[in-house]
Amino acid sequence: MTIATRKLGAHGPEVSAIGLGAMGMSDLYGPADDAESVATLHAAIDAGLNLIDTADFYGSGANEMLIARALKERRRDEVVLSVKFGSRRTPDGGFQPVPYDVSPAAVKDRLAYSLRRLNTDHIDIYRPARLNPDIPVEETVGALAEMRQAGFIRHIGLSEVGADTIRRAAAVAPISDVQIEYSLLSRGPEASVIPALRELGIGLTAYGVLSRGLLSGHWSAARNLGADDFRAHSPRFQGENLEANLRLVEALGRVAERLGATTGQVAIAWVAAQGQDVVPLIGARRRERLTESLGAAGLDLDTDALAEIEAAVPAGSAAGERYAAPLMATLDSER
Repeated sequence: MTIATRKLGAHGPEVSAIGLGAMGMSDLYGPADDAESVATLHAAIDAGLNLIDTADFYGSGANEMLIARALKERRRDEVVLSVKFGSRRTPDGGFQPVPYDVSPAAVKDRLAYSLRRLNTDHIDIYRPARLNPDIPVEETVGALAEMRQAGFIRHIGLSEVGADTIRRAAAVAPISDVQIEYSLLSRGPEASVIPALRELGIGLTAYGVLSRGLLSGHWSAARNLGADDFRAHSPRFQGENLEANLRLVEALGRVAERLGATTGQVAIAWVAAQGQDVVPLIGARRRERLTESLGAAGLDLDTDALAEIEAAVPAGSAAGERYAAPLMATLDSER
């Protein structure tokens, strides 16, 4: 299988049409196997997937070091590294309940640590994970522009921001892409974010395309989640919400069966079909899941298939918010 490439907006790099989100290899989805994670990263690169997304706070730096371990056996120019910063952790593995640190000083400080952990002299796309309402986005982007001018980063990205913020940021420096949750169960970006991105020539990297596993076709209402699994606290995975969402997944599965594909492949392909400026990120932690997800690259959804998918999972049909209320309140994209 050949993975096509897409350009991330007018100012971004050329990347594989599907990217790999590495968070689950180190954090928030329960135990993972480092050796299997490295093997999965290698398999992704071998398959032609070059966009790897991480954050300095995934595993409190462990995810970056894991990626560096995998890249020891690869050429640096084989991958496009996308890194987020801004969230603060606690020694016990929790998150500090304070606003994101995206000040100009933090930009430079956190970047220094990421460069060291990733064992590289530059990061391809560097972005704040969220905004801090007390720090103007112009200040954050201005500091990022300085780091780009100095050669430490190649492109500036944003994450979970609304249309107004996108326009303000783009007035300071070119933005390659905005990373935001976008899936059949999370259609919010369609209202104002995607139109703003297209107006300004900015790409979209979509995370959560399988809605944290709900849309994979492998989820069961009987599955037990550990306290360290993010989904144990997500409204979409609770009680009646989960039951309602799994009914939508069953309907999507029937469409997938007709198309000769898996439920997850159809969900990923739907995101990819929303435009050449959209790149879905898959969160595979094991080679078998990677192989299945990459099968979406060969799935061509025609008009009839897209209509069937929309009928199975209509916009706005998801039960429950994508985050618990305190986290939803931090999202500039939801205001």
